[in-house]
Amino acid sequence: MQSELVGKNAVAAIRVSTTKQGTDGDSPEAQKEQIERFAANKGIVIKKFFVFMESASKEQQPMQEAVDYCTDAVNDVDLFIIKSIDRFTRGGSLSYDMLKSQLEASRVQLVDIYGVISAQQVNTLDHLGFEYKWSIYSPSKKSEILEAERSKDELRDIMSRMIGAEIRYTQNGYWMRQPPYGFVSEKVDTNQGKRTILRPREEEAKYVRMIFDLRADGLLTDQEIVEKLNDLGYQTRVSYIRNTEDLTQVISKRGGRPLTVKRLHKIVTNTIYAGINVEKWTNYSPTKCAFDGLISIDLFNRANRGKKYIAYNEADGEYEIQRQLPKKHVVDKTIRNADFPYKKFILCPECKHALLGSASRGKSGKLYPAYHCSHHGHYFRIPKDKMDEKIVQFIGRIKIHDDKLDLLLDTIRKEYERRQALSGDDRKALQKQIDALEGQASVALDKIMMVSNPTTIAYLEGEIDKIKQNIKKLQKEQRQMADKKPLDIDRILARVRYFVENLDLLLLRQRDPHKKAQLFGVLFDQLPTYADLDCGTQRTPLFTGVNSVFRLLTEEKSLMVTPRRVELLLPG
Repeated sequence: MQSELVGKNAVAAIRVSTTKQGTDGDSPEAQKEQIERFAANKGIVIKKFFVFMESASKEQQPMQEAVDYCTDAVNDVDLFIIKSIDRFTRGGSLSYDMLKSQLEASRVQLVDIYGVISAQQVNTLDHLGFEYKWSIYSPSKKSEILEAERSKDELRDIMSRMIGAEIRYTQNGYWMRQPPYGFVSEKVDTNQGKRTILRPREEEAKYVRMIFDLRADGLLTDQEIVEKLNDLGYQTRVSYIRNTEDLTQVISKRGGRPLTVKRLHKIVTNTIYAGINVEKWTNYSPTKCAFDGLISIDLFNRANRGKKYIAYNEADGEYEIQRQLPKKHVVDKTIRNADFPYKKFILCPECKHALLGSASRGKSGKLYPAYHCSHHGHYFRIPKDKMDEKIVQFIGRIKIHDDKLDLLLDTIRKEYERRQALSGDDRKALQKQIDALEGQASVALDKIMMVSNPTTIAYLEGEIDKIKQNIKKLQKEQRQMADKKPLDIDRILARVRYFVENLDLLLLRQRDPHKKAQLFGVLFDQLPTYADLDCGTQRTPLFTGVNSVFRLLTEEKSLMVTPRRVELLLPG
């Protein structure tokens, strides 16, 4: 057979099913070396190599491109060389027979370096001197078909193991795909072995956090946010397209583009930034990730402005993605009822469940508002006025520890310094952007000096004008940042100290009942029952649910008195 192949022209095809195969073991370089050695031993002339780094599961067979090249008579190809049948196709016997038939119709012989494919043809009517299309067959055809089917089975087994494992890990909160903008993939040790999670990529993450902060504030339009971030140097992630035959050679570059409103909306609505993954492999059900997001769930909800938000279902302990806010009357009825703001912050003394609030109507038609618990096999009801009185008395007993006050003030100062540092980073980013634009203007000016075409010169001059306009805009913003008067942190800290030392003023004079109730809830690590608030007796004088920052006074003089200078403001 060797003498039959000497001097024949051939095309060789190299294929790996994944990028990882292309770098581990079965690389294009290794396949090419084997095929070249085979061709040299047989005296074959290889005219062209085809390299495919594509998945074998696609309906369109990657080898079709190489087959089309061979079937074109202009290319003068006699042989099609592959390493093995599983490198030719993994679509099974049907795909294999279809591709090989195209080659045979153009009198191009398919050859593998392992010798499974034979060029021998047998005519079953040769002894009678007749020949028909159906009477000619290849003795190796059955072996080839079996090998093609084995390759298809191997593909199914490999894909089932790999994709199945990735689906399970995704549902467990790990990450199996390319990291989104703002993140970088990192392998860590877990109780399930080495698994991939996402970590912040700070050069990108700072822009993502800024997008959510600005949108949650609601002071700028989306277009204004886009312009602000582009001025600070936002660019999409840069990636490189490489030559499939030589991975060290870069063909082109993608990315490096400014932010657009459409891109901003994709970032804002992507739940992964809040540490919640929703995708096909989670059955589109929200899954809490095994890593932290770049922002909090609360910030995500505020940035999406009610059009998409993440809710936590306490009944089943799972997250939900809702496309619109509940109706106003439903929200007011369940949580934001101004008549009963404390109903989620005080527990029933018998069953320790949160109290509800409602007003019952008497025979005379008068309403009697009260907090109550009536869904756990018992009935507990306290009039609303009496509850408000107990809360006022309880707040009068709360004081802050002196050492905790210093820690609180120090935390506020550190947060102020952190924000000042971020402001300094913004100024540096502006200056960096200005320097880059000035460099572009200088390059464009140099090009003008080198060309003589009037059209080209006019185009470059227009580009320079645009660059100068952008520079002026950035310089104006830079001056505004420099002229902005800094906050007086000492004055802020003094005000914080005053209100913390006078909690009764901070809580009871708050006119918004919802904020008043939220501030009340901050006082506790463990929510109190009504019995814990009952200051008229000494049954629970050492209630331990108060946050460690505060202390609960037990002096008798503190009981049954309304804090000085405080007049209780009831809703309405």
